[in-house]
Amino acid sequence: MLFLGPAIALTFLFFVIPVLIDIAVSFTDLDRTLRIGKFTTEQYQKVFEGDRRLPQVVGLTFVYAFGTLAIFNVTFGLVLALTTTSLNKVSGGFFRGVWLLPRMSPSVLYILLWLWVINPSDVGLLNQVLMPLLGLAKPLDPMTSAPVALIIIANGFIGASLGMIIFTAAIRGIPEHLFYAAEVDGAGTLAKIRFITLPALRWPISFVTIYQTLSLLVSFEYILLLTKGGPFYDTTVFALYVYRRAFTSGQYGYGAALALFLIVIGAAAALLAWRFFDLQRLLQHPRIEVH
Repeated sequence: MLFLGPAIALTFLFFVIPVLIDIAVSFTDLDRTLRIGKFTTEQYQKVFEGDRRLPQVVGLTFVYAFGTLAIFNVTFGLVLALTTTSLNKVSGGFFRGVWLLPRMSPSVLYILLWLWVINPSDVGLLNQVLMPLLGLAKPLDPMTSAPVALIIIANGFIGASLGMIIFTAAIRGIPEHLFYAAEVDGAGTLAKIRFITLPALRWPISFVTIYQTLSLLVSFEYILLLTKGGPFYDTTVFALYVYRRAFTSGQYGYGAALALFLIVIGAAAALLAWRFFDLQRLLQHPRIEVH
């Protein structure tokens, strides 16, 4: 208890109490006046019956989270780790450092660079490259033509760096004699990745998948800065929708009800992933004692 006490206290203070407050507020009509007129279930009736934008927002959140996770946070992060660990330490460290720059940079600076890249004129970096290359008559405007792909790519570059670091550490921890033995048996690069590296990365891949899924469900910082949830509601994910309802529209009671559903969705996703990846095995005692 001496060691767990501070962690338990912080969890209770910054998670349990806010959830309880959120539940209480969701049963009120709290608005900009910060006055509670009555306790009611109207907010939940609106969630299930009255909000026509909610299905679109939930569907977009699923596409955004799955696309960013599958393409970048796990797959591309794994590719970066495999690529950089195959180089010498200096070159591999340099390229990993380059991919960490977006995560280390201020969010506003990172998004300013993206706004320059996708600028819908001939001064935008994307149009400077593609217009002469493809012979385009008009500049491209990804903000209006492919907004969902834009937020997936912009967030994916950030998310891939975390997976890259975790996967790199796990690859460095694989005993080198396994690779030497595989080479003696005639295994090529792809065979070593398939039969040695990937099995050793099972738990890191599981952790990154669960952690990044929960992170994507509740984060909207880069979307708010890049597209502001637009055009219209085309890039408004669930977390951003909650933020808009509560702090832009002043519907604190309704925002609290939506936030409670987001908590439930996150908890359900974590439990399903825990079951799917069988993470309970990771916590079991070893079958042999190592002294």
